[in-house]
Amino acid sequence: MKDANLFQLGIGLETGAQEEDTARGFTAANTDTVLPCDMLARDVLDEDREDHFIRRDGAVFAGTHLIIEVVNGHGLDDEARIQQAFRDCVETCGATLLHIHTHKFSPQGVSGVAVLAESHISVHTWPEIGYGAFDVFMCGDARPWLAVDVLKSAFGTADVRVKELLRGEDVVTEAGIAA
Repeated sequence: MKDANLFQLGIGLETGAQEEDTARGFTAANTDTVLPCDMLARDVLDEDREDHFIRRDGAVFAGTHLIIEVVNGHGLDDEARIQQAFRDCVETCGATLLHIHTHKFSPQGVSGVAVLAESHISVHTWPEIGYGAFDVFMCGDARPWLAVDVLKSAFGTADVRVKELLRGEDVVTEAGIAA
């Protein structure tokens, strides 16, 4: 069981990040090197760059972050149901699940996070009033808006309210990295 606990903490996980850094010319000795902002901006604006930044309609941003409120929902105290909703969102949105962790409170409520290669999905619920506060933040080719219908179905409500944030919007522009 000790290894499972370490896995949950992320200790001993081989992510391949070290290999990716090495392939791009970064090593432990030079990761603190600061490049001029205009070089970084040119690199991020490169359409062929292999990253998860989104380039749409002339804008470059890190990802789409949806603040989703499930109202009059059912099953918001069911940890297994929430975990399945996370899995269904990940599959439907075309994301990559890395890890799910949830916690059931007493007498009620669940908090949880699904860590994704594209970012995360998180929740905190107040089942006594049928309310769930979800965050769905995804970058790259994932389609976070598809999570809205998944959550409606998973928690049996048509009342789902959404606010959208484009994370990193206006940080990178054609002129460089914004000050």
